[in-house]
Amino acid sequence: FAVLTGLIYGRFAKPKAYLLFSKNALIAPYKGGQALMFRMAPYKNNHLTEAEVLINISFRIHDYDKVVNKFLPLQTEIPKITALSLNWTVVHHITEESPLYGMCEADYEINATEIMVFVKAFDEHFSDTVQQRTSYTFEDIVHGAKFVQMFKQSDDKQSTILELDK
Repeated sequence: FAVLTGLIYGRFAKPKAYLLFSKNALIAPYKGGQALMFRMAPYKNNHLTEAEVLINISFRIHDYDKVVNKFLPLQTEIPKITALSLNWTVVHHITEESPLYGMCEADYEINATEIMVFVKAFDEHFSDTVQQRTSYTFEDIVHGAKFVQMFKQSDDKQSTILELDK
């Protein structure tokens, strides 16, 4: 009975990262050029440490008479952070080495572009590694926009307030 209970509990009690991702990814002005950006923030009182992000992009390429899906990694400016306590704006600077270099807004739709995001972190509450993923299709990518600041100081100046709706 104890073994069966442990197996059932282990099956349904998987640790989860409890991360909220921004509704949209942005192609925003950045360092004299452009960058792909999205945000994430923990929404429970979990202490996430050693958070890592991996981004892949998929394109649908028309190669003569057939359609081919191409998957490429995107480099982020900061791929790993020590602690994820407020929010993290993940940035892929679009340089000449980027697969997104030279693409206009229409190209994202023509190529059925999708950005796949994978996050891995250590959760002190579960004492285990947690993972979460999301994706942004070409319809979720907003061009020329900027994120608004999502945290502010409390009125008594004793704490920081993170506004998850932003």
